[in-house]
Amino acid sequence: MDDLKIRKDRAAGRITLTRPQALNALSHEMANAVRAALDAWRDDDAVKLVILDAEGDKAFCAGGDIAAIYHAAKAGDHTVGQRFFADEYQMNAAIRDYPKPIVAFMQGFVMGGGVGLGGHASHRVVGDTTQVAMPEAGIGMIPDVGGTWLLARAPGRVGEYLGLTGARMGAADAIHAGFADLYLPEAEWDAAKDRLAETGDAATLAGQPLPAPSALAERDLAAFRGRSVAEIAAALEQAGDEASLKTIRRNSPLSMAATLAMVKAARGDQRMQDSLSREYRFTNRATAEGDFIEGVRAQIIDKDRNPAWGAAADAAKVDAMLANLGEAELTWED
Repeated sequence: MDDLKIRKDRAAGRITLTRPQALNALSHEMANAVRAALDAWRDDDAVKLVILDAEGDKAFCAGGDIAAIYHAAKAGDHTVGQRFFADEYQMNAAIRDYPKPIVAFMQGFVMGGGVGLGGHASHRVVGDTTQVAMPEAGIGMIPDVGGTWLLARAPGRVGEYLGLTGARMGAADAIHAGFADLYLPEAEWDAAKDRLAETGDAATLAGQPLPAPSALAERDLAAFRGRSVAEIAAALEQAGDEASLKTIRRNSPLSMAATLAMVKAARGDQRMQDSLSREYRFTNRATAEGDFIEGVRAQIIDKDRNPAWGAAADAAKVDAMLANLGEAELTWED
């Protein structure tokens, strides 16, 4: 397919995203193709590891290709999004649990669906242009694709901060937060990929010292200990953190309330599939019962950046969005 280049290269299976004009946004077809390639190489002795990368300087993958989901939902068909999210999450879990090394090289924007692709690889490489974020609350969604699993395992209250504000992380911050493993100047990536393909040995991959320490590691995030978004906002006002408040005032109240509940719940999960199943309960309902349609309209379709959020954001609504889906519950093969 035109949006992906899937091939074998010596001892490596290689998956390259090839739609840089769309910031390598992940479509349903692309997600299924990634999963199919991983399945094909799982028992292929010639493939010792997988290299996951993308064309273009601006983005590894800036998110999911959600325009089709929006238009289908506007026409009353909510199954387009539901099928996409279900298949995407199965692919995310396949990456995390893959029995062979997967090395992801993540330049530029790595957001939403891009985190789902690269953020669960066994070896996650970032460089000087890398900008990692989970900004879903700004479009009426939650940090999905295993995002709540990663956020829940970030140190301190970094997870709540990133989930509620969608703040961007450079290389040092991404490594500090647990979204990446090593830094390598991007000028050296091609040589590193060549060594990996030639040797089939992930141990040949060596990071370099970060050019600057993590600013995120030094931030006072005590305000994000709050039990609710309202408590967090009040603490931020007292601390004078206008930058965080600006984003929180702009994002979907329901999405933020659900994100806070889901990050806290994910801290008790034993495997990422538990977090993905919880995320799917929200995203399964998001187009019909949440703020997703209005968020996408404001940010992506009309681009007026002025969403009129309409969904309730109280505890009862959050519980309803995260309630078991019954027969539609996302299930996993052992």
